[in-house]
Amino acid sequence: MSPMPDPAAAHHPWGPGVSALEIIETGTRLAEVAGAISRQPVVGIDLEGNGRHRYPEHVCLLQMSIPGAVFIVDTLSVGDMSPAGRMLGDASIVKIIHSADFDLRCLDRDWGFHVTNLFDPAIAAAFLGLTQLGLAHVLSAVLGIEIEKSARLQKSDWTKRPLSQEALSYAAADVAHLHELRDAMATKLHALGRSGWVAEECSRLTQVRYEAPDTETAFLRIRGSQSLDPSGLAILRELAALRERHALLRGRPHFRVLSNETLVSLASEPRADLRKMRGLGPFGRKPLVGELRDALRKGLSSPPYHRPRGPRIPRLDSAAKKRLVALRTWRQGIGADLSITPSLVWPSASLERLARHPESAVAEFTHPEVRRWQAAEFGHSLEETAGSLVTTKV
Repeated sequence: MSPMPDPAAAHHPWGPGVSALEIIETGTRLAEVAGAISRQPVVGIDLEGNGRHRYPEHVCLLQMSIPGAVFIVDTLSVGDMSPAGRMLGDASIVKIIHSADFDLRCLDRDWGFHVTNLFDPAIAAAFLGLTQLGLAHVLSAVLGIEIEKSARLQKSDWTKRPLSQEALSYAAADVAHLHELRDAMATKLHALGRSGWVAEECSRLTQVRYEAPDTETAFLRIRGSQSLDPSGLAILRELAALRERHALLRGRPHFRVLSNETLVSLASEPRADLRKMRGLGPFGRKPLVGELRDALRKGLSSPPYHRPRGPRIPRLDSAAKKRLVALRTWRQGIGADLSITPSLVWPSASLERLARHPESAVAEFTHPEVRRWQAAEFGHSLEETAGSLVTTKV
């Protein structure tokens, strides 16, 4: 269907700010719309995925907005998504994506799409001094616009069709006000002289890519695994492999197969009576209880697994600790003066390196972790502070 402007936009079922909404279900229509959007200077973007309900996760909706209109791409129906990819990669178009990190990884994971010319309102909000960076809070703080973020819809399965009007309204609200939000934030950032700061942060963010988990070591990231000894880790590895197989078999996320808590509990007490253990679900009954027992036996008979150690970093000596306190105090002072989170002022890892070697301040300015805007704005001040720590007892 084609979007039809609604003269009574305030009473439109999609909510204020959206006078037209179109659901795109074919590759032909996506190519037409993406081509038209490519002639616009700015587009709002959001995604909805099914990671809470399906495994592996996939993007189910791609929302695109121009002033007054929202287009929702049903990615499960559209075969060829490449027109959207070309639009997202077009450097002449600003893409507004709130809290973009995860969305950028999903676009890369599912289609190999890479975004250029990004504006992330969450990043901009941090540089405007906001501490709560969720979209609803930012819209309220900057524009006075209230949107309803239903916890139920946030957790819904976006794979299911047909989509209800309630679900479509929820999806549309995530992009409906992005243009107005960007305009207001850009004005504020310009007045504060921080436009370039945000631009560099957004540009760096566009370089993120999806990294598939290493199937050999993914189990080490299970919450609670740090409490296990090497024998317990060997058991956890087998249990995680069992869960992975069934997650793929059933198309369900890991936590809906066996929870992390249950896996760690089993790995720490592999000889416990499974009949009395809670949280096993179908793995507490035949036939799956047999697979669970096999995994436990295999883990028990495996050599202990020793968690790989990263490169050893020497501890700071007492003098370096005092210098680090002084450097953090310097950063906190600037953050307070600018009303921004101190971590935005200078990277913590860089301060730790300077605490060890305060004479190397200038070398830090070109370190990959240090932003160009940070070096330009605060480099001289940091050099003076670090220099005073070389010759003066802290």
